[in-house]
Amino acid sequence: MKHCSIEVQSLKKKLGSNQAIDGISAVFAPGVLHGLIGPEGAGKTTLLRLLLGLLRPDEGSVQFISGGQVVDFGTVRPTIAYMPQQQSLYPDLSVSEHLDFFAALYEIPADLYREKRTELLHLTRLQPFQDRPAGQLSGGMYKKLGLMCSLLRSPEILLLDEPTNGVDPISRRELWTLLYRMREQGLLILVATAYMDEAERCGEVYLLNAGRILAQGEPKQLLEAEKVARFDELFLRKESDLGL
Repeated sequence: MKHCSIEVQSLKKKLGSNQAIDGISAVFAPGVLHGLIGPEGAGKTTLLRLLLGLLRPDEGSVQFISGGQVVDFGTVRPTIAYMPQQQSLYPDLSVSEHLDFFAALYEIPADLYREKRTELLHLTRLQPFQDRPAGQLSGGMYKKLGLMCSLLRSPEILLLDEPTNGVDPISRRELWTLLYRMREQGLLILVATAYMDEAERCGEVYLLNAGRILAQGEPKQLLEAEKVARFDELFLRKESDLGL
């Protein structure tokens, strides 16, 4: 299957009394690192779960497009990797044991697994820590292990919910370097983050709050168009304009 894009049209989702997603439309293209930028409660996680099919929209649609044609979600599902905000790794299993476990879970052929394992351990610089239990890893190493487990089956679409939350600055930089390498392989990458400074690391950004997109576009162009230096300034201005 060719690289997929995701097209979201007039998407709405209510969770209890909260309008979590309020009329979002967007196109997420492959080969681009997309950033969902917004504070806690902005709707980032809900949007990711709608894209994954974990939630059903109240209104609107989510479509996967490949070669100009709409593709059934059942066909796309095996090509999607999701890294949730709260990783569900096993604290007593080592880095190596996690990789073995997920390789068996995904039924990855042994020769392909050996190749992917070597590649991912090199990219994440976790080779020296293969025998360390997940519960004894630093925050950054723990996130990289979660990312490795997500990448084992060579996904086409990578959805990451707050991958750098609670991670030290050096590990944050290393995680972004990993994402850039994945993007170069043509993946569609969608990163949700509350860190405004990470907006400039993305190819396309979507400022999100109260379930709405406040602004979207290429980071540098957005800042220049609004005549602001930073995304926190842009965010506050757009909130004020919409009365949020």
